[in-house]
Amino acid sequence: MPQNKQFQLDNRPVGEALASNFKLVVSDTPTLQDGQVLVRHHFLSLDPYMRGRMNDGKSYAQPQPLGQTMIGGTVGEVIESKNTRFSVGDKVVGMGGWQEYSVVDAEVPGALRRVDATHIPLSAYLGAVGMPGVTAWYGLVKIIEPKAGETMVVSAATGAVGSAFGALSKARGCRTVGIAGGPDKCQYAVNELGFDACIDYKLHTDAASLSKALKEACPNGVDGYFENVGGMVLDAVLLRMNAFGRIAVCGMIAGYNGAPVPMTYPALILMSRLKIQGFIVSEHMEVWPEALKELGGLVASGKLRARETIAMGLEAAPEAFLGLLKGKNFGKQLVKLI
Repeated sequence: MPQNKQFQLDNRPVGEALASNFKLVVSDTPTLQDGQVLVRHHFLSLDPYMRGRMNDGKSYAQPQPLGQTMIGGTVGEVIESKNTRFSVGDKVVGMGGWQEYSVVDAEVPGALRRVDATHIPLSAYLGAVGMPGVTAWYGLVKIIEPKAGETMVVSAATGAVGSAFGALSKARGCRTVGIAGGPDKCQYAVNELGFDACIDYKLHTDAASLSKALKEACPNGVDGYFENVGGMVLDAVLLRMNAFGRIAVCGMIAGYNGAPVPMTYPALILMSRLKIQGFIVSEHMEVWPEALKELGGLVASGKLRARETIAMGLEAAPEAFLGLLKGKNFGKQLVKLI
């Protein structure tokens, strides 16, 4: 059996996460038992939610245990099988974690899903045609419930979730406006992802200034907002929300280091009669087949051209993850393991 490299959470961050929070461990891959498969990971997904799991506080999910492999989505190939449902050579997606190999009990529902890489790149199953894409789909379709002609806004617009949101929103006939950091990301959002406009939040020092730019990009106000960031960005969008607007809250990356993220204008929730709903996409597995079908079609047809930032080798994972939390990635952040 091959030797396996893996990153464990060695200690919990105090404030900002550091590379020293992680520990690289090398161990033998265990012998397979009946019903199990051995997967060689090709790509590891790095996502902002991992930062919250590193804390020991109350959250929607259990904290990442110390001394165990860091949680993470993976896509790869079955290289040994003692399960009748999976064969050697099958391409599969699962939650293999920050490691090169994983032994998976394939009888557990949802533990492993076979995917077809004929028309869709394998890495896309960790982004546009994976959890991030379904996250965008659920927030838009089930919470915001857009109508043609309405105006949709998404923060972190060029990330894995935001880029999928843009394609899904445009497919429903909505004016679609992104918020991203830097001119390159904003140009990509408009020229390649098809956004109607994209606002560079780095040009604005406060919510009032950012809100003024939103007013120019959204002359008819904002009907639906997909929230990934919080803080100043949320304040700015609240000032532009139309009556009976809908906000899907997916992430609050502005608060992942543990500092409070106050809301400056909470009275607007009442004044504009807003619906604000947070959600965790793994709690809505019933929609995944429908969402993945639409997302796969958008990718295969070229209507969703999501960009990827790829770090090479497992050893690069900690620094790539810390860069993701600072917005250094362009599109979906992956680690290539083979």
